[in-house]
Amino acid sequence: MGDARLLVDALRNPTSVEVLTSSQLTELISIARAESLIGSLAHRLGDVAVPDRVRAVLQDAIEAHDLARQQALWEADCARRALANYAGKIVLMKGTAYVAADLSAGVGRSIGDLDIMVARDDLPIVESALLEAGWEWVKPDPYDDQYYRDHMHELPPLIHRERDRMIDVHHTTLPLTARPTPDARAILDSAIALDNGLHVMAPTDMLLHSVAHMFADGDLAGGLRNLWDINLLARHFSEADEEFWTELKVRAKTHDLVKELQRALRLAARLYDTPVYRFAAGQTEFADYFYVRRLLARDGYGRQTRPWTRLAFYVRSHWLRMPPLMLARHLWTKWRKGGRPVE
Repeated sequence: MGDARLLVDALRNPTSVEVLTSSQLTELISIARAESLIGSLAHRLGDVAVPDRVRAVLQDAIEAHDLARQQALWEADCARRALANYAGKIVLMKGTAYVAADLSAGVGRSIGDLDIMVARDDLPIVESALLEAGWEWVKPDPYDDQYYRDHMHELPPLIHRERDRMIDVHHTTLPLTARPTPDARAILDSAIALDNGLHVMAPTDMLLHSVAHMFADGDLAGGLRNLWDINLLARHFSEADEEFWTELKVRAKTHDLVKELQRALRLAARLYDTPVYRFAAGQTEFADYFYVRRLLARDGYGRQTRPWTRLAFYVRSHWLRMPPLMLARHLWTKWRKGGRPVE
């Protein structure tokens, strides 16, 4: 068995799929599903000749995404109505933002929870309104609740008691204990209003949020999808604005994400052939090899591989989130409680 490069090649160059064998096509579908990229792949292969059985799978993925898109927009509107008396900006994030703003990154994109961002000082108002409108806490555990409120970039997750849909209410884009410190006020000030009164981040902030989520917070699980987002956002915004790259560099300094942005652009160029300028991406680093190795850690059945590499990035993700003593205390507390660290 190989790795997830089969999926990367198909996304980058859809016509390459035409020469794949039946078993390779099966592997491609399995990997795409495991990486939550089956909808994106289906749209990319829309004009490519594939066997009927594969076309049926891809069509199902497109229809599933169309439904997920409608559900995401509906859930965003539910949150808007629940917060109708809130005077501050409600900023959509991640997949919901992409489809609400009609961006290419939203085409086929899998969408899970609803993520929104509001001003930190307004969290009590927003929290109260959502609870009154039918959302309730997913994790009522006192330790987790306090941990989120003191150290994280969001409230504890909420789920609607009737619709069974989750919402994550952010006040910034990275945990408060993380090393980079994005400027949350600058993000809110620059947010762009949609026709329905909700907002999305400005182009540079939207891309940098994806960069931060992938390289300064998590363990790169789902990394191929996140890097595909970065690739599409970079292509879309740079084509629409010739000053985008210059503005992006300036904004990366504002959000303390210069190194993370450089790595993101290098890897996007390497895997997805993203047309970034050399000055924007910087020089290749030896560590990039390990990032690529982690990103491609899937076999033809869609199963995760390279356990030691994944473990190393898992440890790294928690190391990035908090200082060593705090991390040790947090892991010890969670172990004693029989749970996993807060993700």
